[in-house]
Amino acid sequence: MPAAKKGFCQIFAASWFAPLMYNSSMSINLADLTQISEFLWEIPKTYRANMRVPARVYTSEKMLKEILRDRSLEQLVNITSLPGILCYALAMPDCHEGFGFPIGGVAATLYPDGIISPGGIGYDINCGVRLLKSQISANDIKSHLENLAGALFRQIPAGVGRGGKLKLSSRELDNYLEKGVTYAIKQGFGETEDALYIESSGHLADADPDMVSKHAKDRGSDQLGTMGAGNHFVEVDKVEEIFDEQTAAAFGLFKGQIVILIHTGSRGLGHQVATDHIQSILKALPKHGINLPDTELAGAPFSSDEGHAYFKAMSAAANFAWANRQLITCQIREAWQEILGKSGGELDILYDVAHNIAKIEEHEINGKQQKVIVHRKGATRAFPPGHPEITEAYRAVGQPVIIPGSMGTSSYVLAGAENSLRETFGSSCHGAGRRMSRHAAQKAVDLTQLKSELKNAGIQVMAGSMRGLAEEAPLAYKDIDDVIEVVISAQIAKKVARLKPLVVVKG
Repeated sequence: MPAAKKGFCQIFAASWFAPLMYNSSMSINLADLTQISEFLWEIPKTYRANMRVPARVYTSEKMLKEILRDRSLEQLVNITSLPGILCYALAMPDCHEGFGFPIGGVAATLYPDGIISPGGIGYDINCGVRLLKSQISANDIKSHLENLAGALFRQIPAGVGRGGKLKLSSRELDNYLEKGVTYAIKQGFGETEDALYIESSGHLADADPDMVSKHAKDRGSDQLGTMGAGNHFVEVDKVEEIFDEQTAAAFGLFKGQIVILIHTGSRGLGHQVATDHIQSILKALPKHGINLPDTELAGAPFSSDEGHAYFKAMSAAANFAWANRQLITCQIREAWQEILGKSGGELDILYDVAHNIAKIEEHEINGKQQKVIVHRKGATRAFPPGHPEITEAYRAVGQPVIIPGSMGTSSYVLAGAENSLRETFGSSCHGAGRRMSRHAAQKAVDLTQLKSELKNAGIQVMAGSMRGLAEEAPLAYKDIDDVIEVVISAQIAKKVARLKPLVVVKG
């Protein structure tokens, strides 16, 4: 990272809560960006008076022109004003406009006194992806796909506000919030080995159920083991191509293999946690002397009462999300056995990674290792080979980075590469990224044509909502291949395998 070594990665220390003036009427255009390399662009710190650090975006020139159509880069510039922000604010190539941070945003703040911002994590706390791997090929399952699609649709409750089969007592819910996957496995939902292949073993130790409101708990009491709606899904894929044989072998992947992708988060509980703590943090802004360009960035010093309360509640919601994906994994395993019996073999977890979360991590800042608060919103952790937080089975090749595409297009398995630690606080993209709002997609999509196209592509779709199907049509998303090309070319991650969808189950 040549530019960063020349002083971009500077800690803002003196008067870092001081209000700074800026012109909110500015709109960003191509001329405001400096091209650092083929796939890295920067908005310099001089662009606006309240910028404490530069803003950087990983993208191609073609994709950048599309990114400039929404407010994502304006939101990125807003992030640079956060008290305690280090080095720069980052956007991944799948970035698009979000709440506070753009989706695809990454920022690290000084620990323990830098700001923590719920807008830098998002409402769906620990929305993330999990990939299950079988030992059978697409040819082995071809005649069973329709029945498997039906079994998955029956087994996994999906849809807005839909509850599941498990009704939790107050004490049970607190156990899930405190212990995450550890408690789920103890209750018989999976095997002890499952936790080895989940980020943070599916359990953040800072979780405190007492920081989660009764309203949030009520919303989550029957939602473990449920998918939800929107862009959440369960997908049966085949490994269409292997790009890195050594890494694929370490991950247990082979060409033609059947794998299953899960994408969901903390459901209504996580949304309510965000809502509750954003409100309390907004009330505390004057007390902390924080003046922000956008109230959606509402944040508090991590070391403050409000900062600690949010982090503990966020950690509890993250544990809930990991437990949610763990229960869905059990439901998928049941459906798998129901349709395939012993011939289907076992479904093992390849990896589970969050893409809406804040983590306390150690990174090199100005030549020194130090703890920082890394916000990833629509961004995936991508640690390189040798990193101590990677499970031992994968440490030699790098952390699995699972990147789902849009419905009907390819998904990818990547592995973290060295530049991620040097340039992006160990972070990568998280998906294709929207290029069209849900409302615009509903207006633009011909459902009959969409279903016909998916069928012609050999993709079976089970969906509870036709409107939801239109919102998630491929045309609403960026080209996943373009996104992956940027990440690979920037050496943030390396390409391991491409997945082709066969069955898509949505709410």
